[in-house]
Order: sequence, then structure tokens, then C-alpha cells
Amino acid sequence: MNTARDLAIVALAASPDRPVEQGDLSLALAASELLDLVAAGVLAVDGDHVVPGARSAPVDPLLTEAAATVVREEPYESVEDWLWRRGQGLSSAYDSALEQEGLTARPRGLRIARRAGHAELVDSPERHRAEERRASGEPVFAALAAAAGIQDEPAGDAADLTDDTVTTVLAAVGNAVMELEAVRQRRAVENAAFDNIWRGGV
Repeated sequence: MNTARDLAIVALAASPDRPVEQGDLSLALAASELLDLVAAGVLAVDGDHVVPGARSAPVDPLLTEAAATVVREEPYESVEDWLWRRGQGLSSAYDSALEQEGLTARPRGLRIARRAGHAELVDSPERHRAEERRASGEPVFAALAAAAGIQDEPAGDAADLTDDTVTTVLAAVGNAVMELEAVRQRRAVENAAFDNIWRGGV
């Protein structure tokens, strides 16, 4: 199971009326990779730090790359630091990987304006599997999709997620997304103030 890949697919399938912020998606993809690598025994979460595990990475280029970059010496790396470092540009990396694997295709002609900058998903077993996973309401996947802005927060109680590693990673990605939103809002205010000054000086 590749949670990050499934999340990238459902992000591309999201309604055009609900655009996904690439920064939020990248953080959620990094969280997804971390959870998959922990599940595979490649990494572990000790407290709020990411530590190396005993097993080798799954046969997946992006997960292998993620595992290869983990800090292997104490005091190790915090979960939130992992998300910011690994998440940088990660949504674009998944977009490229999906296109290279033939799971997306770029629209031809005038239709390219429908999703500027993105290829469109093709009909594939991988797409069906990812969409079925989203529709199933799987709690962890639903929480990651909500963090990415793909859907609203799941209706279930967060207390239903009892695994310490899962709750640690989900809390960290939630905090990181809120921090990123605060940065966006601050920039919007600064830009609006600059525009007002510019207009006032004309």
C-alpha cells in the first residue's frame, strides 16, 4: 500500500471547485510517506522523533528516496522537521511520477486550461483503488486528505485513532498546515498593504 501515491491521485481527482494548496498537499504527502515507512518497518517514531528501522525500503522510487534521506544519528529529526524537509516540492514530484508511469496525461488543445499546470488522471486500476480508499472512510487516510485540503475533517472522533505513531504524525501535519496557512495570510495582508500604499502614491 502506498498512501502518498493514493493521496496524490485523489488530489488530482478533486473537484475544480475546491482547489488543493500544493504546500498543504506536500506536507500531507510527507506524512503519508512517513506512516507507510513506519508500517513497513523502515522507520519508527520514538516520541516525536523519526528514527531508522531495521528493514529496507519498499520497491518504490519516492519511498526509497524518502528513507534514504532520514537522519541516522542522534538526536535524530523531529516529525515536524521531517514534514517540512521532505515535503518541499513533494506534490510536484508525485505529479511527475504519476505522469511518467502513464497514470496521468496532459490535455491537448484548449482543454489544457481546465487544470492549469496539471496533467489529468487517466482511467486505471490505481485510480479506482485510490478513489475506493477515499470513499471507504478509512480514518487515517481521511485525516490525511483533510490535512491536504482535499475534503473536510472526518466526522469520526479523533480519539478513534489510538496508535501513538499515527496520532503523533497527524498532529504534526495538522500543526504544519496551520503554520503554512498563517504564513499565507500574513503575506496576503502584507501584499494588500503594499497595494494600498502603491495606489495612494499614484
